[in-house]
Amino acid sequence: MSKRVFRSDRQASARPVWQGVVAMAVLLVAAGCSTTRVSGPAPVEDRGGAPRAPAVVALPGAENAGKPGYYTVKPGDTLFRIALDSGQNWRDVQAWNNLTNPNALEVGQVLRVQPPVTAASSAPATPSGPSTSPVASSGVVSRPLTEPAPPAASTSPTTPPSTPAPASAGADELTFIWPAQGTVITPFDEANNKGVSITGKIGDPVVAAADGRVVYAGAGLRGYGNLIILKHNNTYLTAYAHNQALLVREDQAVRQGQKIAEMGSSDTDRVKLHFEVRRLGKPVDPITYLPKR
Repeated sequence: MSKRVFRSDRQASARPVWQGVVAMAVLLVAAGCSTTRVSGPAPVEDRGGAPRAPAVVALPGAENAGKPGYYTVKPGDTLFRIALDSGQNWRDVQAWNNLTNPNALEVGQVLRVQPPVTAASSAPATPSGPSTSPVASSGVVSRPLTEPAPPAASTSPTTPPSTPAPASAGADELTFIWPAQGTVITPFDEANNKGVSITGKIGDPVVAAADGRVVYAGAGLRGYGNLIILKHNNTYLTAYAHNQALLVREDQAVRQGQKIAEMGSSDTDRVKLHFEVRRLGKPVDPITYLPKR
């Protein structure tokens, strides 16, 4: 009996020793782990100050914003509409701004909409490359629309004296004819209708209101349908919208009264011709330029 008690006493006295050893081991392991954490690399954290702002990329031509002869692209703009509102050939605007894709404009981009100042800037730009013969009636002499008067030739006594100065807006004034035979159903309103609407039947002839050159023929301007734009000189453009068929091509010279389209209802609610006169790019009332009926 006493023997069992003795063994039990030894076990009881040994238990605290083993518990102390185990506790010491745990502390050593914890200390080792703690040492490992301290000596290891610190977590990567960027504390270099305020975050960097994204680089601001200046849009082409931004340095010319607000200057005369330049236009800042707004939402919904197209090159065709910008050219029309500036009284220019869209191909010229494309060339002046080195645009490889005329449909890729960015809001805020600044475009040149007046020709660069050069010795030849008083004449409208002509396309580079080989010239194409215009489709016009026989006997028509094709020439640049604002070709300056030729200098006086000493060998021809009948040649009038040369004009002393480049053509001004006053010298560019024209006599227009009606582009269609119908009656005006919608008058000019600069805010809501930048031209006049002339009624007619499908396929009725649409004619050039004055001699000119086709600077646009297509359906790329929303709200105009099949559209033709003629440039008559440095001052005047005319536009013919909602046609059923276009009978001329871009860069073609046309004469006053020449049939250029057939009336239709493209991009509108009824058969009609929408006719605009633009003076220096600004829409004006065509009735003030057309002969009275």
